[in-house]
Amino acid sequence: MSFHNLQSVGSPVAEPIRIPQNLCGTPEPCFPYNVCSFDTRCQCPSALNSSPNCTPQLNILCNSSKSVINLLYVGEKLNYFALGFVKPFLKTHLNGCKEACLTHCSCVVLFFDNTTGNCFLFDHIGSFQRADLGSTGFISYVKVSNDGNNGRKGKKRLVFLVIIAVPIVLAIVGLIYLRFQSGQTKNKLLEPSQEISEEDDFLDSVSGMPVRFSYNDLCSATKDFSVKLGQGGFGSVYQGMLPDGTKIAVKKLEGIGQGKKEFRAEVSIIGSVHHVHLVNLKGFCAEGSHRLLVYEYMGNGSLDRWIFKNKRGGHMLEWETRFNIALGTAKGLAYLHEECDVKIVHCDIKPENVLLDDNFMAKVSDFGLAKLMAREESRVFTVVRGTRGYLAPEWITNYAISEKSDVYSFGMVLLEVIGGRKNYDPGESSETAHLPSYAFKMMEEGKLNEILDPNLDIDNTDERVITAMKVALWCIQDDMHLRHPMAIVVQMLEGLCNVPEPPTSVVSSRLYSSFMKSSNEEGTSSGLTRVVLPSDVQLSGPR
Repeated sequence: MSFHNLQSVGSPVAEPIRIPQNLCGTPEPCFPYNVCSFDTRCQCPSALNSSPNCTPQLNILCNSSKSVINLLYVGEKLNYFALGFVKPFLKTHLNGCKEACLTHCSCVVLFFDNTTGNCFLFDHIGSFQRADLGSTGFISYVKVSNDGNNGRKGKKRLVFLVIIAVPIVLAIVGLIYLRFQSGQTKNKLLEPSQEISEEDDFLDSVSGMPVRFSYNDLCSATKDFSVKLGQGGFGSVYQGMLPDGTKIAVKKLEGIGQGKKEFRAEVSIIGSVHHVHLVNLKGFCAEGSHRLLVYEYMGNGSLDRWIFKNKRGGHMLEWETRFNIALGTAKGLAYLHEECDVKIVHCDIKPENVLLDDNFMAKVSDFGLAKLMAREESRVFTVVRGTRGYLAPEWITNYAISEKSDVYSFGMVLLEVIGGRKNYDPGESSETAHLPSYAFKMMEEGKLNEILDPNLDIDNTDERVITAMKVALWCIQDDMHLRHPMAIVVQMLEGLCNVPEPPTSVVSSRLYSSFMKSSNEEGTSSGLTRVVLPSDVQLSGPR
């Protein structure tokens, strides 16, 4: 981003100023695994020079012995932009850090600080950067496969083996071709039945299975899918009615890839858990290529229709109803995190996934992206999943996620319920466009009431208003360790425990400090009186 100082005295041409000053401090100024120098030159580390596209070869990740994986020394005095925003995985010595990466399934890159003993693990990274002058930086290693250890010896050995193998392959290729031609037709006939059999085996293994409907049953119940209620991440939802008069909502999954994964996740998770604040899965259909999920019908649809101005029309929820919706959502999440046999991280909490029944009781829905965790696990590495604007900072810094990621998303939803608007709205003024930043600013100025939906008629003696605001700001702390578990969040909202003043979130202040430091070192002035900090829309990646 460039700014031009039009107030420079005696200068006929506006002087351009770029933010950030040091482009190497951005997530990916170069290709992955390249090192960005101070003059923004990109160079592949010598240890990875023989690797295709400067990318380490790692063919085996999990359940691998040290005989098939190894750590390759990249260099020292290195840095990475995310190191300033995450806590170390552990404090140890260099060998302890290397051992942690070798034994941790998802680790592919480690950074170690010799001075402090801090050890950081990442499941993937963008560009390395040279440490600032005067800084010791970090030692870094990348995980590689021993069978493709990025060296020239491996390449020569591969070429030699190919030359030896070619005559043998040519000698038997005729026989293989004939057998392949006859077997291919047979396999094409077997694959669909095998896939159906695998699906049946999976469904039979799930405990507490709901009703299994035929496709014709659901065609009849929905009148050939004539009334569409909405469009989800993996398919459309239709209104229907069972023969006994029970209203239902039928999600018709579309696409063989992620839709299949979502189907299994929904059936295995919702089919085995039951709570008043979780949507009830009444049944499913797995017939041929058809995959459908049958839910209880929620008469008032999703929460976003009732709190966002562009969707709610002339309808508006009163404060009492909004508070009860937030409390119900919190109770549903607390059940998933702490009361199920396995810990369930929803990973996609947003207003669209909070459904409301005829009495506006909130129920958490859409478990297609959920992550199961063993009780003894405190955090796990996984691919980014969720929706822009609701993703916790640990998602975009490649840090291990936990149930605290759901707490962050809930805090964003709670802020939107309080403010009656999206957490980022470019149509608002520059000061109020990013609701979380504005809320923290108003808290510091003692004006938290400024973030309330102006259309709400609220009793000034209702202490739940300030309580809800404070709880929301606790939930969206960038440091996951500062976020309270959902069970404590429920107690806070119910008034069963005190809610102290939350600290100001630090990601924005760190970015601001980095910018000011860079500007002072360059001896320039931006001519600006305000720094526009990045919103969660910029920090969070797409689903």
